[in-house]
Amino acid sequence: MRRNLDEVDGRRLLAGAPITLLTCSYRGKHNVMPVAYVMPVSIRPPLIAVSISPERYTYDIVHKVEEFALNIPTRRLLHHVQFLGSVSGADIDKLELTKLPTFRARRVETVLLEGCVGWLECGLEEEYEVGDHILLIGRVVAAAAEEDAFTDHWLLVDNDEKPLHYLGANFYAILNEVLEARVPKPAEEYERNLQEVAAEQLELTREAEERRAEEEAEREEFRRREGFERPE
Repeated sequence: MRRNLDEVDGRRLLAGAPITLLTCSYRGKHNVMPVAYVMPVSIRPPLIAVSISPERYTYDIVHKVEEFALNIPTRRLLHHVQFLGSVSGADIDKLELTKLPTFRARRVETVLLEGCVGWLECGLEEEYEVGDHILLIGRVVAAAAEEDAFTDHWLLVDNDEKPLHYLGANFYAILNEVLEARVPKPAEEYERNLQEVAAEQLELTREAEERRAEEEAEREEFRRREGFERPE
């Protein structure tokens, strides 16, 4: 049975993507904030869109320094993620308070978080005002992942090495298993198969016409032989 949702809650239907912890730094002070509204928007160049409220302290920093990093946590950081979204870096030093271990980013001037399985370092390319949020377009300048968690896709073998997914409010999840879909055949193979089927159908049609012609000739011969020839 279907039930209607408030339009504002429609966004929750798209929840389930990995939660990210955005880190940024200004004048030696590091900040971190959970961000759920993240998506890739271009392959070449590699661009990531991040949507955050302009009221956030994090936005002020990113707007000023024009760079940030995205850290993808696991379930081991579940309660830290929830806490980090409930306080403002303008009031407290979140990393000092939580004692989360960090290490230096390779290409941007901020820190990355231990206990995560993926990291993206981005330079800010563009900003767009979208409703009550600001869409930040970041160019990925460095990326890394734990080899036990990711190859060319998330492996999902060890629960402690799976990315943490956000469902809304204070609910999270981890993915259960990798499902491998059948790979579609190349277009040229489909075209070749189509041509083969068409040729086969054409051959069947030609054989059917030849059979009909032979049967008609046999009938005519039978009529002539038995004296059933049609009058002029």
